[in-house]
Amino acid sequence: MNRRKFLQRTASGMLLFLFPPWLNFDSALAENAVRLNVWSAAEGGYIMVEKVNKTDEEWRDLLTEEQFHITRKQGTETAFTGKYWKTTGEQGIYRCVCCDQDLFDANTKFDSGTGWPSYYQPIAPENVGTHEDRSWFMVRTEVHCSRCEAHLGHIFDDGPQPTGLRYCINSAALDFVASAEIKR
Repeated sequence: MNRRKFLQRTASGMLLFLFPPWLNFDSALAENAVRLNVWSAAEGGYIMVEKVNKTDEEWRDLLTEEQFHITRKQGTETAFTGKYWKTTGEQGIYRCVCCDQDLFDANTKFDSGTGWPSYYQPIAPENVGTHEDRSWFMVRTEVHCSRCEAHLGHIFDDGPQPTGLRYCINSAALDFVASAEIKR
């Protein structure tokens, strides 16, 4: 037996030892998947969902160039240019453009005069996450989708009551679903 065949057979044997075919690794991986308890408008309550993890290549295949830049690379759209910057009064839910998770109820949207869609609270605290953003020589609080980590925008403390907060969100990070289209 030559060296190459020896190494191939040894590697094959090690793989069979480490990953025997009678074990179901797909179910083991699913059991280890990170699950989140989030609010669903369609269900009218909390549901368990799996965290979404994709490569940049996979996200590029699903999103437009602008959506990818904003949600995956922490970009910002130009003020007064986004699809949802105007407050219309239409009833519905704003969802994450990347994973369809419910993020904001249209009832919490208000005209902040900034040129970006603004909300005074998320649909549920569990549906968004935050962390400190020190880019652009300032300290801000970034808002992201808790399910897929998509960058949404930033939170400021100059919003209306009842929270006093302004979730300043990029339109390109959102999809709007009218109340009549939400399945219950």
